[in-house]
Amino acid sequence: MNYLLARQYFSQEIQQPDEYIDLAKAALFIAQEEYPHIDPEEYLNGLDTIALDLQERLPRDRYPMKVIQTINQYLYEDLGFAGNTEHYYDPCNSFLNDVIDRRTGIPITLAVVYLEIARRIDFPMVGIGMPGHFLVRPDIADMEIFVDAFHGGEIMFPQDCEDRLSQLYQQPVTLEPKYLPVLSKTQILARMLSNLKYIYLNQQELEKALAAVERILLLTPDSIIEIRDRGLLSYQLGRFHQAENDLQRYLQETPKARDINVIQQLLNQLKGSRD
Repeated sequence: MNYLLARQYFSQEIQQPDEYIDLAKAALFIAQEEYPHIDPEEYLNGLDTIALDLQERLPRDRYPMKVIQTINQYLYEDLGFAGNTEHYYDPCNSFLNDVIDRRTGIPITLAVVYLEIARRIDFPMVGIGMPGHFLVRPDIADMEIFVDAFHGGEIMFPQDCEDRLSQLYQQPVTLEPKYLPVLSKTQILARMLSNLKYIYLNQQELEKALAAVERILLLTPDSIIEIRDRGLLSYQLGRFHQAENDLQRYLQETPKARDINVIQQLLNQLKGSRD
């Protein structure tokens, strides 16, 4: 399989209403651009197997806390999943096939594993985009229990989240709903791709960074920041027609942006080289 086919499959999957998107499958199509040889169905079957094995371990009384404790026991103690603290910025941590194979990853990819296993045992959970981190929680009204998939399934309560946010901002923070938003599948996938984008930018792998931006734009076509970044990356890669279109649109839609002078200079260079 070539990367264009993987991109096509990804695009087809995310065209559905959000509730029908198969999160794991879409994440595996992201990985397939990096690993054209992988078979997503093999990894989906692997998640099915984990869920079946877990099903046998579930308590008869499915109280949420007991279910979470059983998931944690199986995923982290029996199977050995763990957060990758030593090589946090390794791009492998963002590819679901690597996370399943190596049983290590970053918060969002480990959360995807957690969400997908929970869904398969009929214990629906949602992703929580806490600033600087990613959590999951049961999709149960008024139940304020959060799970940190990166730290061994640590169970957190609102006060724990408030304490962590206070550490992040280095000042007291009063917990508000805006700090713990429920993310859609589309938003989760975009966040995974954003992680890849910044990793590749730091590594100066511009083609791969551009591929991440292109897929973010499939998810959020009107994201003007991603349109700008596609333009900047296209410029650096010598794709001047795309660069000019994107940067011109950025100028039109954000006339008061802080970087407007830099973007205008690039556009002038592009137009000058064309004339």
